[in-house]
Amino acid sequence: MTCGPAPVCDVPPHPALIAYYGGASDKRRFLRRIFDSTARDYDFVERLLSFGTGSWYRRQALSRAGLVAGMRVLDVAVGTGLVAREEITLTGSPKLVIGLDPSAGMMRQAVASLNIAAVMGIGEQIPMAGGQFDFVSMGYALRHLVDLNLAFSEFLRVLRPGGRLCLLEITAPKNRLARALLRGYMRWAVPLLTRVTTGRASSQLLWQYYWDTIQACVRPAEVEAALHRAGFEGIRRRDELGIFSEYTAVRPG
Repeated sequence: MTCGPAPVCDVPPHPALIAYYGGASDKRRFLRRIFDSTARDYDFVERLLSFGTGSWYRRQALSRAGLVAGMRVLDVAVGTGLVAREEITLTGSPKLVIGLDPSAGMMRQAVASLNIAAVMGIGEQIPMAGGQFDFVSMGYALRHLVDLNLAFSEFLRVLRPGGRLCLLEITAPKNRLARALLRGYMRWAVPLLTRVTTGRASSQLLWQYYWDTIQACVRPAEVEAALHRAGFEGIRRRDELGIFSEYTAVRPG
């Protein structure tokens, strides 16, 4: 869900998300709380969810987006560092990758495991000077943004001229049967397995919320339009398996 360019955008949530929070301020509090409390389990459940293929896919997607050795990278919504880990492999050094996230618990996991620098913050208000990065990424967090217009303007601002953007997201399949099967797996099977294996209700809640945000996530055409409004060029969307969306764009140089 997005709204206009105002920094604070306290609009009602998508109907699928009303059970989790009210407006934008509630959403940010909910996200900090749920991600802080599930940070220790997150990587384990992600491997369960993706059957261990997530690392390979992220590395391939980043490479397709133009990430190469020596680039300086900002990973927005770094979480536990799943995308950043592949960025270190492609750039050649953890010193070239900086993470941004509002969850202290998630960032601690990323910093401890990857030895990267990390800054607390949100995509709509990046606490860094402009033109610092060759590449900005965000993995599976479009649904967590409050204001796409503001966030994409910030992504553009911190990129150098000619810098590249890569956004990874899961899009609900158009096919009704495929959508029903994916929903059964992600909304019910994964949360149940998570509760059994971790013993934590908060982790089960997170992965239930994960599917609900996929259903409520802004549609691809709206993402592309928001990138265009922010000033990006060369906007492309690659569809993998009818589920994974890879958005790429370039700051004009």
